[in-house]
Amino acid sequence: MPFSNVAERREQPPTLAVSTVIFSLRDDERTGRKSLWLPLVRRTREPFRGQWALPGGPLGPRDSLLDAAANNLRDTTGLIPRYLEQLYAFGDLDRSPTRRVVSIVYWALVREDDPHDTATSVLLDDPNVAWFRAEDPEVLGNLAFDHREIIEYALWRLRNKVEYGSIAHRLLGERFTLAQVREVYEAVLDKELDPANFRRTLRSTPDIEETDEFLSGGKHRPPRLYRYTGSTTHPLESENIS
Repeated sequence: MPFSNVAERREQPPTLAVSTVIFSLRDDERTGRKSLWLPLVRRTREPFRGQWALPGGPLGPRDSLLDAAANNLRDTTGLIPRYLEQLYAFGDLDRSPTRRVVSIVYWALVREDDPHDTATSVLLDDPNVAWFRAEDPEVLGNLAFDHREIIEYALWRLRNKVEYGSIAHRLLGERFTLAQVREVYEAVLDKELDPANFRRTLRSTPDIEETDEFLSGGKHRPPRLYRYTGSTTHPLESENIS
């Protein structure tokens, strides 16, 4: 459809869409530690053809918001996260140059080594799908629509939720070491933390407890494994946090 002029666009009813922000921990060669990454999709049509954008698509007439988010994510990136949370609704009048679009944005955290979360063949075979550092200034500066604003808002919300022990659980799985939890916090907060102080703080957290298991395979004394005991959102159950 050709671009409408401003007057025509204002008279058209808004289109509803669903987008997703997916964060995962990956190695960062710049820092030598983990950092937050997210998948983006290169647009193959106007507007913003050739630019990177968050995975998403229009809301179908019979789709629930959650189903639309999960299906769009699977179809565009191959990702099947264990759960999605509703983040926020973005609906500024001029966020799309064609007609007004209101986007319901979902987000999730996925584990890099979880086969349930990732369909790597899709990510490797499709040149229009790739992972980027969540705060790469070059990438953020050239995103389609207002997707930079959406990603920055998601990062802000994540950092405000990082005090919840479930953040480590989402990114690490059922068992984890205290050092692995510190890696999560350092990646989310984008700063180094003192290991001794962090260990003392974490051991006093009520929702994280030690187990009788140890991490095997290292050269030194194996570290103890811990687990998260707090409540968690059911897989693919929507939690409105806006």
